[in-house]
Amino acid sequence: MITGNADFKQEAMMVKKQSYGTVTFAGEVLATIAGLAAVDVPGVAGMSGGFVDGLTELLGRKNLSKGIKIELGEKEIAVDAAIVAEYGRSIPEVAETIRKNIVQSIESMTGLRVREVNIRVQGLKLDAQTQETPVPMLAGAR
Repeated sequence: MITGNADFKQEAMMVKKQSYGTVTFAGEVLATIAGLAAVDVPGVAGMSGGFVDGLTELLGRKNLSKGIKIELGEKEIAVDAAIVAEYGRSIPEVAETIRKNIVQSIESMTGLRVREVNIRVQGLKLDAQTQETPVPMLAGAR
């Protein structure tokens, strides 16, 4: 299993054999393709790199392989994506769109077959307005 992180080792690779030779994909490349496909979906606030001190770390486009795990088979791959969804969106619809985008992106860019895409929603991003809590005024303060 390949996980997107800064300590990634490019030992695991996916090889696609063709009549004229082979094309080899580093796991990091596949994770980046999947990450780009996921963050482009409306309703995805970001990729989740995991829990840091009990809080979900939101990641922008800096490291798109974060939050993505790739399992390499002989001729196919499986993708696990950890996301933070925007509050108010239909999570099943967002997840299905992510799934379709990842499959289409990896298969069209690499020619590899995607066996499955699993989505893990690790948090919700609330609008700034819904996060603000009114501060009660003290009696006599103006």
